[in-house]
Amino acid sequence: MAATRDPRLYLAHVARNREPILAVLRRVLPATGLVVEIGSGSGEHAAYFASALPSLTWQPTDCDAEALASIGAHCAHAGASNLLAPLDLDATSRAWPITHAGALLCMNVIHIAPWAVAQGVMAGAARVLPREGVVYLYGPYRIEGRHTAASNEAFDGWLRAQDSRWGVRDLGDVVQLAAENGFDLMETISMPANNLSVVFRRSERSDL
Repeated sequence: MAATRDPRLYLAHVARNREPILAVLRRVLPATGLVVEIGSGSGEHAAYFASALPSLTWQPTDCDAEALASIGAHCAHAGASNLLAPLDLDATSRAWPITHAGALLCMNVIHIAPWAVAQGVMAGAARVLPREGVVYLYGPYRIEGRHTAASNEAFDGWLRAQDSRWGVRDLGDVVQLAAENGFDLMETISMPANNLSVVFRRSERSDL
């Protein structure tokens, strides 16, 4: 009888970036509440961060069947009571299976997707987050149209060769998109491998 294949995926960059990301999350996330992760990918981040932040409830999501299987397996293996089963969520849809949350995370997603995904993430955040709700983005960015490193420029070229709708986003465009949805830029933090943590908070003035 053939052994059942382990559906868990492992991505090399997760082991490299999870500790620096966790250090930022400890500081910017609310003390308690529901954290929604958009595009959880392999599920490694979800399992790790939920175990490290037990006062928060972690909701991983993705829209890819292979990713959802991997996330589910990592969740089961982690055994963290605050880690929920993954939800099938298309960020571009207006019908999210989530109605409220305290924070929204999206890591290494908006550059490997059409711009409509970034638009959907921010529009969804406006629907589900309360005043002072946090949006945390992580990944490479251009600053005022320029890449921050030669490796990012090469990565951008590779992405656009895969799909012309993909590519390293300009931080100014993302900040403008966030503002259009009622979120203020709070800070950007330099991270390993020429990435940025970008933290937004829903404006007290927002009536969206």
